[in-house]
Amino acid sequence: MKLTVGHLYPDLLNLYGDRGNIQCLMKRCQWRGIESETIAFELGDTIDFSKLDLVLLGGGSDREQMLVNDELKKIQADFKAYVEDYGVVIAICGGYQLLGKYYKTDQGTIEGLNLVDLYTEQGSPRLIDNIVLKSDLFSMPIVGFENHGGRTYINDNRPLGKVLYGSGNDGESGYEGVIYKNVIGTYLHGPLLPKNPQITDYLITKALERKYGQEIHLDPLPDEEEKEANDYIYHRFVKE
Repeated sequence: MKLTVGHLYPDLLNLYGDRGNIQCLMKRCQWRGIESETIAFELGDTIDFSKLDLVLLGGGSDREQMLVNDELKKIQADFKAYVEDYGVVIAICGGYQLLGKYYKTDQGTIEGLNLVDLYTEQGSPRLIDNIVLKSDLFSMPIVGFENHGGRTYINDNRPLGKVLYGSGNDGESGYEGVIYKNVIGTYLHGPLLPKNPQITDYLITKALERKYGQEIHLDPLPDEEEKEANDYIYHRFVKE
């Protein structure tokens, strides 16, 4: 089995260690004997989504998001078709905002990819803190760090999880992130995947199932250290 990961515009959208997410994906595939490769796409590159099994859209500042805006318009139709065909996507922070219709800032409105029915508006103060979620997808909590001025509203879409500690999408709803088909959008970084092997394995599983048309059960890995770290963060911030 083989997975091909597309990393979109890493020179501009790599604000929160998204290469760490790529390394985590590659390593957990390697440990299981799954062949994997990453293709980094820069501005001006042609992207053939039919050749990709998983797409990472990382985070960037408002300025960097504006810089990639014209490029995103060029790939929107193909990216939308990939998403609607259950292509696997992980979009983080600025990448999460770009999934939606728009991000309204003090400097102007950044047009999104309109892949998911959501939108973002700049707010104050910035939401900066550690964050812990409970997600119906996983038995293990999701942990990370958030640092965003945007408030994201996901309309009737399913959230990634319920906030146990932190602010989440808008600081008010009590929920964080979004799930749409095989797309996950989230504000959590740090980077996200090394802290949350359960999400990494979920993405790998979904990508393999879509590619090979069969149910996939990944071999378990010795994640004692990851689970201990997760448990430490959970009990540090969540008061039971």
